Amino acid sequence: MHSNFTYMRKLYLLTFGILLCGLVMQSCTHIDMYQKQVALNHNVWDHKELTSFEFDIEDTAAHYQLYFLIRHTDAYPFSNIWLSINTQMPGDKKGIESKVEIPLADKNGKWLGRGTGEIYEQLMPLSGTNGYSKFTKKGRYKITFQQIMRENPLPEILQVGLRVEKQKN
Repeated sequence: MHSNFTYMRKLYLLTFGILLCGLVMQSCTHIDMYQKQVALNHNVWDHKELTSFEFDIEDTAAHYQLYFLIRHTDAYPFSNIWLSINTQMPGDKKGIESKVEIPLADKNGKWLGRGTGEIYEQLMPLSGTNGYSKFTKKGRYKITFQQIMRENPLPEILQVGLRVEKQKN
């Protein structure tokens, strides 16, 4: 009986140790560096309401993953959102502008991302080639989002945000 208890205890400790090592190794794959969300007034997003996010980059040798965050209700009337994204590098007066479509639902109308009740949250990668971005200058970067959908203001949008993760090599 004592031998069986000892065996089970060792098995439990071994399993716990393996799980702990797995968690530690997974947490080393990326470091959350920056995340910020902005709540939108009256849950609508007007074309004129630009949402800007500023963050500092010190390591120009590293790769970074950028994400657009959006929280919307299930009453949002579209399956996507079109954005104009302006990226301003340190020391620059003007930024580089790009337009991107973010899918919010699949072709069957099922919302993407995580849902709780009537609220859905999605984290959409924005990064360039190979899924990562490199920043060539040290300093403060500014990324600005503007919704460019035909309907204005855009209803049922609760929050938008930016997340920047530094990837560990």
